Amino acid sequence: MELLKKRILQDGIVIGNRILKVDSFLNHQMDINLFNEMGKEFRNRFKHKNITKILTVEASGIGIACIAAQHFDNIPVIFAKKYNATNLDKDTYEAEVYSFTKEKTYKIRVSKKYINNEDRVLIIDDFLASGSAALGLIDIVRQSGAEASGIGIVIEKSFQGGRKMIEECGVELQSLAIIDSMENNTVNFK
Repeated sequence: MELLKKRILQDGIVIGNRILKVDSFLNHQMDINLFNEMGKEFRNRFKHKNITKILTVEASGIGIACIAAQHFDNIPVIFAKKYNATNLDKDTYEAEVYSFTKEKTYKIRVSKKYINNEDRVLIIDDFLASGSAALGLIDIVRQSGAEASGIGIVIEKSFQGGRKMIEECGVELQSLAIIDSMENNTVNFK
């Protein structure tokens, strides 16, 4: 998606050769016009899948998932919670995921009330690196008996291997911007 690539080149900050800071428009401050265009693009790429729900993980995937849902006829958005809370249902689907940016393993949870075997779920997230979050979300969808109909990623760092992990699960993956490498403070797209 050219609009997104231009924004990454304009406002993204490369830290080392593995971290891309895009908090000025994606995951700290959100550019709603850009999000709307990304939502339209996800709809175009997954319109053949008859999606009934969108699943993401808190917190940075929630914004884009909600905007994208508007382009899927306002279907429900569910987000996996990273922290156990007293107000979270006790009957949940669970999976362990490793956060690359936080360098921490989390147990993510979704109430069994919100996904069932009739659902066709689109997983949306802001980044794909090693694939841990996406694999955890696929696991949750499959625990419910629902269909993991696809994964929509805003920015994929292809050099970190997540795509291979998802492809081995047999789930369609669509990334709006695929980064081949980050060297000398420069983003190189695939």
